Amino acid sequence: MFYSPVKWVFSAFSMNDLLVDEILVEIQNAVYLEKFKKQTERKVVLLPQCLRSSDCHARCDPLYGFVCTKCGRCDVGEITKEAEIRDFKVFVVPGSSFVKKIFKEYRPTSCIGVACPVELSESMQKTSVIPSQGVYLINDGCFETKVNVSDVVLKMELVSPIPDGESLLKTVTLYDFEEKGGI
Repeated sequence: MFYSPVKWVFSAFSMNDLLVDEILVEIQNAVYLEKFKKQTERKVVLLPQCLRSSDCHARCDPLYGFVCTKCGRCDVGEITKEAEIRDFKVFVVPGSSFVKKIFKEYRPTSCIGVACPVELSESMQKTSVIPSQGVYLINDGCFETKVNVSDVVLKMELVSPIPDGESLLKTVTLYDFEEKGGI
């Protein structure tokens, strides 16, 4: 009810109107956090197809979206590997109609969504029937976007923590960074 007027006010005063969407996502993350943590079955991660590499060879399944081959060209493969360890199913969706199909067929009990703030805010409002958590893309633009993989994994670990040493993510230390000439 207040979304459009608040967006207009932000724009009218030359303020970043994406803050409205980010605030809505953070509110939903907080509201659903405890329910999200309790879900143990049919957990999903919904990734936008724009995370894929321009050189991606994944085929698009008409029901479940792109099927990642874990080729290493983008972050989708790394997220998929981490999700498999934690019993999450990853869907790389080319559009919102796929989300509806996935919800109808797979019937998830919880969801982690990754998208730009505007899309994420809208999607989280539509999927508010189940506990969900949102993670923003680092950059948008609908082509070869990026996400902080660690943020997605942290959301998964809220429900499915794994013992130390089993994560596939490489922890980069300050020493590693200095060795590569970063400081």
